[in-house]
Amino acid sequence: MDGLRDRTRRAVRADLAERAMVLFRERGFDETTVDDIARAAGMSKRSFFRYFATKEDAVLGLVDELGERVVEDIRARPADEPPWECLRQVLRQSEERIRTSADALRLIESTPALRAAHHGKRDQTRALIATALRDRPGSTLAPFAADLLATAAGAALDAAAREWLRTGGTADRAHLLDQAFAALRPKLA
Repeated sequence: MDGLRDRTRRAVRADLAERAMVLFRERGFDETTVDDIARAAGMSKRSFFRYFATKEDAVLGLVDELGERVVEDIRARPADEPPWECLRQVLRQSEERIRTSADALRLIESTPALRAAHHGKRDQTRALIATALRDRPGSTLAPFAADLLATAAGAALDAAAREWLRTGGTADRAHLLDQAFAALRPKLA
């Protein structure tokens, strides 16, 4: 169970990230400084750096949190559920959380520095997801197969997100995700 200190730290990080997103929407990512974010949160620049190493992390932290939740959700799924179905169910359940991070996704896609950093974060998250799939009770997945499934699921999620952004947010993301998962369904047993 998380202690009070951990919960408080997560709450402050979430508040900082939200304030940063407001400023990024108003001013643009490159035009917003760490000083601006810290001032909006009523703290010093030094205090900001206790929570985030860079201003990019204020955006990408949302991605990290989603990844951590996905890993937790994979571990909570039934042990007899096939890995691909497990991934589809977990990502579909995460749809609401993903949707609430739509502003962050738009910002990441439109900012070259964030897009590059995001790719590195996604690789780390995929590795954690592959490990979670292999660690499920009764799993016989080889590392290659787990990595392949995690990567394919990431591709399905990315394609659904891009299509959703192309439609201006009007398409049903859950339906797009289901279509992508159906198209990429592996032949692995």
